[in-house]
Amino acid sequence: MGTAEPAKTPGRPGADTQVVPLRHPGRPRTEMQVVPLRHPGRWVAAAVVCLLAAMAVHSLFFSNVKRDGVTESRFEWDIINHYFFSTGVLEGLGVTLALTAVAMAGGILLGVVLSIMRLSPNPIVTGSSWVYIWFFRGTPVLVQLLFWYNAAYIFPSFTLGVPFGPALAHFNLNSWLTPFVAACLGLALNEGAYMAEIIRAGIISVDEGQTEAAQSLGMSRLQALRLIVLPQAMRVVIPPTGNETISMLKTSSLASVVVAPELLFRVEQIYAANYYVIPLLMVASLQYLWVTSVLMVGQYYLERHYARGAARQLPPTPLQRLRRWLLIRPDEHRWARLAHPKTVPLAGYPHE
Repeated sequence: MGTAEPAKTPGRPGADTQVVPLRHPGRPRTEMQVVPLRHPGRWVAAAVVCLLAAMAVHSLFFSNVKRDGVTESRFEWDIINHYFFSTGVLEGLGVTLALTAVAMAGGILLGVVLSIMRLSPNPIVTGSSWVYIWFFRGTPVLVQLLFWYNAAYIFPSFTLGVPFGPALAHFNLNSWLTPFVAACLGLALNEGAYMAEIIRAGIISVDEGQTEAAQSLGMSRLQALRLIVLPQAMRVVIPPTGNETISMLKTSSLASVVVAPELLFRVEQIYAANYYVIPLLMVASLQYLWVTSVLMVGQYYLERHYARGAARQLPPTPLQRLRRWLLIRPDEHRWARLAHPKTVPLAGYPHE
């Protein structure tokens, strides 16, 4: 029989410590001194990173340039501050958020339907779902946006009704297919193909025994999917879905090509009039950045919520980590261990 490894304790030597003999003649030789290992490479890498960060901060905020004999900030932060909360920029940001929300909602709903179709035992249903995913993942989203923007040229009108029978509703696409609607259609239909694969991966990650147990209790296939499989698949689906949402926020800038009045289009209109190209692009970048940061925080807490059934102990939130770091005992800090190295008994060492 093998012997079990002793549990690691704070006083036991680990990967970041080394044991050296004590040089004090008054202490017994049965004790050894635990000294943390030195990592000069880490300090060099940290110094290089800090130097590059200082250079970037200096270039962004403290670097000046002469234009027409006048010394001014290289990035013209006064112009950025002036236009950051301007009416046109905020209206464009609102359209961008609306595009992202509509496109992601449509993409998620379409992805659920397509993923269920893809897992259907019917080959026609499975094949049609595969063809849809193949087509919309295989063509660029910009091409799809341009197609929907010009779709009224091919189909000036659209009719709903019984196939080969009477018409129930008639739509004039020239007036109905606005740039905003065309952008929503292009982004949502493209996103549905990607979400279908993400949701399908989440569904097949759930053990088949879950479905068999649900069906043995009398549940139908759809009931088992809705009540048993999908809630467990959310743990796998949420991280890539959050990533797709952040990507959709930035991809919505392509809607400026079809004249949708989103953030980038509004910024382009402003700098076309006053020629402040770089400051206005910085305004757009900062607007995208703060919205992306909010979405990342929401994604973190959603992942933490759906990890409750899989993890025995949830990862601490940033606030909990800060509180734990502030309330930690002084002797547990690394610099305290460096100043006061511990001594541990050396098992099996002969006594003098």
